[in-house]
Amino acid sequence: MEKGTCRANANIALVKYWGKRDETLMLPQNGSISMTLDGMHTTTTVEFLPSLKADEVTLNDALLADGKEFAQVVEHLNIIREMAKIKTFARVASKNNFPTAAGLASSASGFAALSMAAAKAAGLKLNPQELSMLSRRGSGSASRSIHGGFVEWKRGEKSDGTDSYAQQIAPPSHWPNFRMLTTVVSTSEKKVKSRAGMKQTVETCPLYPGWLSSVNADLDAVRSGIKEKDFHKVGATAEHNCLKMHATMIATNPPIIYWNPATMEIIHLVQVMREEGVPVYFTIDAGPNVKVICQEENMQDIEARLKELSGVKNVHVCKPGGPAETLKEHLF
Repeated sequence: MEKGTCRANANIALVKYWGKRDETLMLPQNGSISMTLDGMHTTTTVEFLPSLKADEVTLNDALLADGKEFAQVVEHLNIIREMAKIKTFARVASKNNFPTAAGLASSASGFAALSMAAAKAAGLKLNPQELSMLSRRGSGSASRSIHGGFVEWKRGEKSDGTDSYAQQIAPPSHWPNFRMLTTVVSTSEKKVKSRAGMKQTVETCPLYPGWLSSVNADLDAVRSGIKEKDFHKVGATAEHNCLKMHATMIATNPPIIYWNPATMEIIHLVQVMREEGVPVYFTIDAGPNVKVICQEENMQDIEARLKELSGVKNVHVCKPGGPAETLKEHLF
């Protein structure tokens, strides 16, 4: 067996996935649509070594000896070992070029990169659909990071998950002037991880049925908006969809509130700019960091105004990014 190394980009959902119908297979309650981000990625190297007595995992040069993150990686490696019919332990090294577990989709790029690298290292030859389903088992949103451009993760109907995977709606070249400005207002790990937040929402939120009943219309609007390059339709639907998702979190028991004062500052600025006639919208994942959606011709002015806000630490300008890819250069 050989080393496998993969780089996968993060993705940000324009129509969110929130809630699972199967915790083990990571099957979603609803479908979702995302944009793969150019320049925000995870690189992972995996090697299965007979000399190892246990799996060894490093993230951003820090050894993960125990804890939830380590357990999730080992659990994912076990799925791959079972598929490849091997029992060998693995050495894993992974690096993000952006903050981890801060609502910036690090688990999406992380498990997509891990899946692709480990599958290669284990000698598995998987097509993109199979890689998407494998990535989903580690983190639902990772299913979308296998593909580039604009991507839809199908909810599926089957209980075994064989019809729940991501497909590309359009490549990066389809809408080259679409931009997402990822603001960083906090690099701290969020207190409530997405997985726990979803479970709590499904179990305790009285608004959750309303979320599920309205999300298919959002999917239809954003899917057609991407194909037609209708910026207003995509942006307005994405913003409303995000607010509905956060409303379900706030209405859980106990409430989950990811936003901080800087989050609100950005929301208000986007609304002010829109009142001034600038076509700009926002979306927010499970965290405080806001993603501002705009077009290339308005990008510089919007970026400058975002950076003037006291709570904004950094702004990453992202255009539609490419699919996950194998690399010849390894991390070890």
